[in-house]
Amino acid sequence: MTDDNKQIKQQLRSAFDNMIQCFQEARDAIDTPELHPAPPTERNLAEGYRYVLGFMLSGIERALADPLYPRFRRAIQPTNRATIDNADAVYLMAEIDGNYRYRVRGKAADTRHWRGKQAADGTTAPQYVIFELSSGYAGDSGQLSEMKPGSRINTSTLDSSALLVDDDGCFEILIAPEKPEGYEGNFLLSKRSSHGTDYVGRYLTCRELFHDWANQDVMDLEILRLDCEQEIKPPIDAEMASNLMREVGTITRNQVHFWNAFNAITLETYGKIPGGISDKMGMDRPFMPVNDMNPPNALGIATGGGQSSNIYAGGTYLLGDDEALLIETHTPVEPAFMGFHLANLWGESLDFESYPSNINAHFLDRDEDGGYRWVVCHKDPGIANWVSTTGLPHGYTSMRWTYPTPPPKEQWPTLKVEKIAVSEIREKLPQARAVSEAERAEQRLIRHRHVQRRYRQY
Repeated sequence: MTDDNKQIKQQLRSAFDNMIQCFQEARDAIDTPELHPAPPTERNLAEGYRYVLGFMLSGIERALADPLYPRFRRAIQPTNRATIDNADAVYLMAEIDGNYRYRVRGKAADTRHWRGKQAADGTTAPQYVIFELSSGYAGDSGQLSEMKPGSRINTSTLDSSALLVDDDGCFEILIAPEKPEGYEGNFLLSKRSSHGTDYVGRYLTCRELFHDWANQDVMDLEILRLDCEQEIKPPIDAEMASNLMREVGTITRNQVHFWNAFNAITLETYGKIPGGISDKMGMDRPFMPVNDMNPPNALGIATGGGQSSNIYAGGTYLLGDDEALLIETHTPVEPAFMGFHLANLWGESLDFESYPSNINAHFLDRDEDGGYRWVVCHKDPGIANWVSTTGLPHGYTSMRWTYPTPPPKEQWPTLKVEKIAVSEIREKLPQARAVSEAERAEQRLIRHRHVQRRYRQY
């Protein structure tokens, strides 16, 4: 082996060792109190290790991505759930360089409901779709200080209410630093100035939200940099491989550390923080209250608020075997999507394939007064609108209402949460429809089949 090759070998080994060290530092966040982990119960610890493995997976996929030769991939899926994800969503992402131009091509099934029309029977497009182009990726710094205003922005957004789609469900989106003169098609701006700072779009996300799990299906998507066929991608070398491994480790460690701190400090999951978000909002309880939820709010990208067209509410549940939560919402303006979800204290959505740990508007029985009501408890109460904790005593509650055009604040959804005894459920919900075990089994089959389709890898 030549001296040059010995040096290359050592360089690669060093980068790999650095990656492993970062993995160990991510692992430390599972059980080191100073790193704000979930309480150390057996299930929390076991789920914590799975959680870290999920960030290792996403770190590998992100580091391997090439913004000049992008492709859509699932940013969140059942194997790497995180950030109190929406159990009704497909999260897709493609890394790009906003200094270049790209074209997205897509095809969806029947999209008439995107325009307020009745879709035909059979397979249809997702309930709602939104493309967002961001200048940064939440959590990559590993520090809560990244949430200061101006740290990152969406350079552009485009949702299904405005997306131009052909009669056969096909569409194209041009992504470019400037909109061509006279161009009238779907467009996302990839460079934008805001508050005296120039931002470049780096991460194109696409969320596909589902109501009818039996019939709504994912879109086909393709993204290409314009003229990429004229430039041959160079093969990997030692420097590129070393950088890749270091990036995998850094992403994994920083993401785990950031979201632990975000949950504990920003969301005040485990108690009120003096001078924290609850104090700033004039609340006399933690921002994520126990057995209650914060008022509907529209958080921005800089505060980890996620989807720009959502109104959110959240809290935590802490329930004994004989306790339940009754969640009630009224929507003066009907949203394009509405869903209620549970997650563990790492922010992983609970198993939504084998359990009804989330229920959206399509699966809800609506009450005669026009309101929607969910019941959260550990064991099946035998009625509609039951949300299962999967036996987890302590976790997150999360509500999402999606509005392409936000209503005035006086017409935002209302929300009420009440802790009750399981024995009171029938008294509180006298009109609730009884659900048999056979119907539950049918619902589970719909969930299993939908998850297979939603996350298919072929």
